[in-house]
Amino acid sequence: MVQPISPPNPGRRKFLSYATSFLGLIGAAFVAVPFLSAFKPSARAEAAGAPVQVDISNIGSGEMMVVEWRGKPVFVVKISDNSIKLLSQVDSKLADPLLETPFQPEYAKNEFRSRKEGIAVITGVCSHLGCSPKYYPEAGSTDFDPDWQGGFFCPCHGSKFDLLGRVYAGVPAPTNMEVPPHYFSKENILVIGSDGVS
Repeated sequence: MVQPISPPNPGRRKFLSYATSFLGLIGAAFVAVPFLSAFKPSARAEAAGAPVQVDISNIGSGEMMVVEWRGKPVFVVKISDNSIKLLSQVDSKLADPLLETPFQPEYAKNEFRSRKEGIAVITGVCSHLGCSPKYYPEAGSTDFDPDWQGGFFCPCHGSKFDLLGRVYAGVPAPTNMEVPPHYFSKENILVIGSDGVS
């Protein structure tokens, strides 16, 4: 017995095509979401590059605080009044006393290399081989320089920097220590890693 041929149903065929396409798109979206999210930086990576907020109210005169930003130490130094007076006395011994090399933001191209007088904010990495210099704040407090007026000394290869991170002439380090982007959101709240509002 021959079965009768059912008449074609174009509406049903369209519905099945659309439904199949729709389900295929949903499946593609489920596959694409985890793939695309792999390109987004992790929370840890975002936090590593994010600005760091620091309360500097507890730093005494002549003291230094070390803050980590982007995996590097940042030295925050409250320069004593006496040391501020002595800063100009080392200018003749420095390789770049006028801050001509671009290792500080434009707003830090001043006599303090900072946005606030008496507060130095310096990336604590020697520009020679990336060591972390030691802090010798007091004038005459070293064996390596009888005329020392305070600053940073890298014992690895003998590079010297003043309290503002400016490099002495004739040492292995070629440039000043960098000044990171920074601003003060309040009187004693320092934000490192952002220029903030000028």
